[in-house]
Parts: sequence; structure tokens; C-alpha cells
Amino acid sequence: MTLHRRTWVVMATTTVGALVAPAVGWAQTYPSRPVRLVVPFAPGGTTDLISRIVSEKLSAVWGQPVVVENRTGGGGTVGSMEVVRSAPDGYTLGMATVSTLATHPAVNPKLPYDPSHDFTPISNLAATPNVLVVHPTFPARSYAAFLQELKRRPGKYSYASSGHGGMSHLQAELFKSLTGTDLLHVPYRGAAPALDDTLAGQVPVMIDNVPTALPFIQEGRLIAMAVSAPQRLNTLPNVPTFKELGLPEVNRLAFYGLVGPRGMPRHIVEKINVAVRRTLEDPGVKRHIEALGCWILGNTPEQFTQQMRAEADAYRLVSKKQNLSF
Repeated sequence: MTLHRRTWVVMATTTVGALVAPAVGWAQTYPSRPVRLVVPFAPGGTTDLISRIVSEKLSAVWGQPVVVENRTGGGGTVGSMEVVRSAPDGYTLGMATVSTLATHPAVNPKLPYDPSHDFTPISNLAATPNVLVVHPTFPARSYAAFLQELKRRPGKYSYASSGHGGMSHLQAELFKSLTGTDLLHVPYRGAAPALDDTLAGQVPVMIDNVPTALPFIQEGRLIAMAVSAPQRLNTLPNVPTFKELGLPEVNRLAFYGLVGPRGMPRHIVEKINVAVRRTLEDPGVKRHIEALGCWILGNTPEQFTQQMRAEADAYRLVSKKQNLSF
């Protein structure tokens, strides 16, 4: 895919030539100092790992350090606000996910930022599918039997999530709304403790990222019912996608995108986008990201903007239908 370069001119009460030269010069010299990449989640998660894989190679491409900074809290709100408050000069960038851009905004009208206006989309780096799993004690070994059991005993079973407003929460609520099933939500302070209790059988059902759930599925400690992927996964060839099961709306991926604060100059956005896409084409970077169970995306700002809007619209409808706002 070719990215078309454009020259952007700012109009002011002075000569056009005097304004164009600094803008072009800025684009040519950027970055002339270290770039900060804010990750709104703790070290060790998929968002953090992708950030570090990309930042290491991007530092080499630019000849300037790209420093990963974890700013946790509020389900991604603290780190997101760090980006929003930064100068739009390209020296503070942020990692954005479905949770920070779509699901949390859908359930929290008091969120201190507006994802549709307060960020400059740069590129969606990668995406990973989620998987619906149950503990082996659950009385079903297939999706059909799982759905039949839920409908036979409404309200009997519960599901774990990474917290109120997270993607695992809203994707489960989307599933409930489309299937007419009744599951009790048990929110946790993060995906790790939610997964721990699902593995222990304290909560029988969960939707989790494939990379973290896969080892336990392979060991037989979790049973996979369905995946939210475009096609069946090579690692789980016998597990159907939600689309195959008649639920294409649930076939939503978790993604990891790069954003900046609102108002970034277009020529800086394009320069970052080109560098990021070049980075994602590196065989070593591709190998490491794909080893996490993710697909490489590396799209344009316009394509990323469309994806952001689509996720926001989908989860806003879920929140309204399921009365999830607080």
C-alpha cells in the first residue's frame, strides 16, 4: 500500500515562503531528540510487549531513542491523559487499544478525554483475537452444548473480565445481547487475576486474549468454545470463529495502535507513519509480534481512524442495550 505524501501549508498574516520553509525543515529533522512512547498499561502485557518490540527497531530507524514509559491506572485513563496533555510536536506518542478508545468511553461518560477528538491517529500496529473459554468442570465441550447450557440455566453461571469497561467485559456483553443469554459479570483488577480465578474454577467462563489463554488451552486447563478471528487459527484449528457460529458482530479483534495528541502537523504524522510501517516490515519485528499471537497491521492514519470509529460505534450500542454506563 502506497502512502501519498503531501505538502501542508499553514496560512498566517506573513509570507507563505517564510512559513513553508520551517515546516519542511521540521519534517526533515524530526526527530532531533528522544521520543517518548506512553503505554497506559503495566509492563509485561501484550500492549507493552508490542511497544517495546517496535520502539527498539524504530530507535534504529530514526537514530534517536524511543523510550517506553508505562503510565498505569484507571484502566488506561492515566496513560491516555498523559498523551492528551502533551505538546503535539511528535515527541510524545501513545499506545491505544480498544479499551482506551472504545469500550471504556462507551461505559463512562465522565471519562476525562474524548477518543474521537483528543488524539491524532497514526497507525494501527497489530491485532490479536480473543477466545471464549470455560473451565473443564463446565458441563459442555462444544459451543452448541455451551449455548444450550446457558439457555437451560439462565443466571446460573458467571464470567470473569479484566474490569468494568474493558474489552473482555463488553465483548461478553455483546455475546449475551445477541444470544439472549444471562451470565453474571465478575470484574477483576486486570486480566491476569481474572484468568487466575478462571483457571482455579472460581469463575467458569471468560473471554481472554489468545496469546495468554493459549498455553492453558493446550494443557487442557481451559476449554475453547469460539475465537473472534477472521478465520480459524492454526494453533486452534478445531475451534470455530464467532462468524461461523452466526455471530459475526462478536468477531472483534483486540488492537494496539499508535496515536499522538490532538493537533499534530500532518507532515510529522506521515513521517512517523512511514517509519512505523517500515519498522513493521522488518523480519525480526514481524517474527516477534507474530510469536505473541498477533497479526501485523501497519495501516494509514485514515484507515486507523475508521477502525477507531467502528469499534466505538459497536461498543456504544452494546453499552446502551445492556445498560452498562455508570
